[in-house]
Amino acid sequence: MTKSPEYDNKVKIRLCLGSSCFSRGNKTALNYIQDYIKKNALEDEVFLKGSLCEELCKDGPHMFVDDTHYSNLDPSTVIDLLQFHLNQRQTKDKG
Repeated sequence: MTKSPEYDNKVKIRLCLGSSCFSRGNKTALNYIQDYIKKNALEDEVFLKGSLCEELCKDGPHMFVDDTHYSNLDPSTVIDLLQFHLNQRQTKDKG
């Protein structure tokens, strides 16, 4: 499958939505991220998708942002992590 340039330029977030991660905080994390994207009109900058299970349940919940893996994720930190990656992307694009 070929990816479009629009996809390539976005920050890519993948949340594990398997039952363990979902119940341990990724349900809340998903809501926070979706709300943040919508309120800040970031649909053109962020690609968000869920996965059924990353088979890493012991250390969940899990989130992957671009090439970075976050485990034992606290939902209250997801917006800070997203902002960090967006800022990194903007800095990379400028320089």
